[in-house]
Amino acid sequence: MFVQTNSIQAVKAYFKERLQQQFTESELKAMLKVAICERLNLSSADYLLCDSNLLSESDLLYFRSIVKRLQTNEPFQYIIGKTEFYGLELKCDKRALIPRPETEELVEWVMEVAASENTLIDFCTGSGCIALALKNELPNATVLATDYSEDALSLSKENAKVLKLDVEFFLHNALSTHLPSTLTEQSIDIIVSNPPYIPELDKQEMQANVLDFEPHMALFVENDKALIFYKAIASHAAKLLKKNGLLFFEIHERLALETKEAIEALGFIDVEIRKDLQGKDRMIKARFPSVN
Repeated sequence: MFVQTNSIQAVKAYFKERLQQQFTESELKAMLKVAICERLNLSSADYLLCDSNLLSESDLLYFRSIVKRLQTNEPFQYIIGKTEFYGLELKCDKRALIPRPETEELVEWVMEVAASENTLIDFCTGSGCIALALKNELPNATVLATDYSEDALSLSKENAKVLKLDVEFFLHNALSTHLPSTLTEQSIDIIVSNPPYIPELDKQEMQANVLDFEPHMALFVENDKALIFYKAIASHAAKLLKKNGLLFFEIHERLALETKEAIEALGFIDVEIRKDLQGKDRMIKARFPSVN
């Protein structure tokens, strides 16, 4: 047996021994809690008192498999198959990016101005995290979402079904010069997007758990076309938004001013850059002043 005893305490020691070079102590504790509670159906209160609980052979093999997969840099969220986002539990796998905390901040900003009867659309929806969070908070709103990846859309639809949230998802390439066929001009109150925005050159700065496992089409753009999605989606927004409609983007922290200028060049006004909780320029809001 790979652990001294078949207790949860022994499994915790095994995690620490094998993974302490890759993860901080707080990261290990958080992952262990999720994995143990998920596998054994324990509450947070039960977890505090479970060290002496004995595990079956299949349980031990399950925890060993998690360690082995973490050692290959596979993201913990993909291993567990779910993640938390804005109070929702979302299915999470290689079909789409893992939702990030800074994207929750983008949703929070949208919620500051969104009204219950608004029509909102999320471009490049991925797992559906933004659209589903907005629909959960605004049950009377009409929420739509698009993506060019059929795999990502299948995941977002699965999440919507499990959560019983009525979001309309449809296939559309944000870089297309054509508007989504299901939409009419001047029909949207708020457009939000977390599009691909990382220049290929930035790959050398990124961790293996992202590069080796998450879908590159949702992450990277060509170095000389870093703003390509922002320009395309803002062009769509100029046609789709109602008078004084709002556009929200998650952005690259080093390209905030360039993104602001590109949006302003398309006729948007009151363009505001907001920092995330780490003090980085990561979000933009803009208003389209008039109907075409």
